[in-house]
Amino acid sequence: MRLGKVVKSNSHCDYIVQLDDAMEMTDAPQAEDYGFGSFVKLEDLAGRHWAVGLIYNTQLFNPMFLNTGPRLTSDPDPLFTPDLISDTRTLLWTVLIGTLERQNGATYGIHGIPRMVVPVNTLVCTMTQEEVYRFHLNAEERPQFCYYSHLLRCGGTFAAQLTQQVLRELIDSRLFEGSDRRALEILCKELSWKNTMAAMR
Repeated sequence: MRLGKVVKSNSHCDYIVQLDDAMEMTDAPQAEDYGFGSFVKLEDLAGRHWAVGLIYNTQLFNPMFLNTGPRLTSDPDPLFTPDLISDTRTLLWTVLIGTLERQNGATYGIHGIPRMVVPVNTLVCTMTQEEVYRFHLNAEERPQFCYYSHLLRCGGTFAAQLTQQVLRELIDSRLFEGSDRRALEILCKELSWKNTMAAMR
């Protein structure tokens, strides 16, 4: 599902996405479509894939907040204010964690900071469960989770909570089995313990 488009970057792997609203498309995204920790893909209209990212923060932009100018004492008359629209915006902070590659009909993920700079106005869409699954497989069809440290460094204020949520979702997805699954469980428990100890200080 389309969420919006890239409007700005804070760094090479940190992009801001402007969410589409009802004025731009009839089937605008709903709140549950772009929650914290949602996997997204950045692709253009020509079908070129740029990157895979995670939503790690949101900002509501309302130009009317703290507006000290004069206000109407009643609702505006539509006959005299036909162009009056709501100019509120929702911005999504997205950290890039890799790319999807296609080779010989198979799709797999490359984890890390993408080399290419994502252009302004690149479309951002939610990823399906199948795409998330394929992203966590390498070229040899083995499970991988190689963006752990990158996410802890670049995931913003809630990096630890974001990483812990992704770990839990991967464990629950049953993508990883055996020793790989146990390694993820150990990482998740260790991160939970660090978060608890940090809160007690």
